[in-house]
Amino acid sequence: MRRMAATRLETHDDSVLSAGDPRLDTWRTFLMAHALLTRRLDEDLRSEEGLTLGEYSALLQVAEAPGRALRMNQLANGIFLSRSGVTRLIDRLEADGLIERSTCMSDGRGALAVLTDAGLARLRAAATTHLRGIDQYFLAVVPGADLELLAGTFRAIGERVRAEGDPVCATSSFDGGPDGVAPRRRSGAGVQPAAE
Repeated sequence: MRRMAATRLETHDDSVLSAGDPRLDTWRTFLMAHALLTRRLDEDLRSEEGLTLGEYSALLQVAEAPGRALRMNQLANGIFLSRSGVTRLIDRLEADGLIERSTCMSDGRGALAVLTDAGLARLRAAATTHLRGIDQYFLAVVPGADLELLAGTFRAIGERVRAEGDPVCATSSFDGGPDGVAPRRRSGAGVQPAAE
């Protein structure tokens, strides 16, 4: 296992962060809001569309990939699943006729997940439920002026973590991630962008 360099973020003073630091309230509040939000988005998708949030995120990622095909390892990294977790998820989607497996023609070794027409139709139908949830539980609460600040903050956090190397969760057995959402991707295959 590769060791990641420990880099201490700059703080307002030179003290080491302690458990009693009042700034940790922001961290704890973020974790709670994130857990509640993703759980609710998952519940809405399950009850209305028969998909989990992880399945929806996988379909979205594959839909936005060139040719609606994505290597399994890229899919694993994008939705924070282990390779075995991706295999199980793709098994379920394949059994439902939403994804097909294919061999990568460029090297013959890599396995691809390919979105079927049924998978694209299912994703488009589920996007209505998911986008409604994002609007209702997130956008309706965050003032418009704060969205850009939040986006910049979350981008900076992502860049800082990526600078340290691959996050452990990207190769662990963490199944589905709390939200299963990859970084913003370009729109494609007729799917609305930001349908994450």
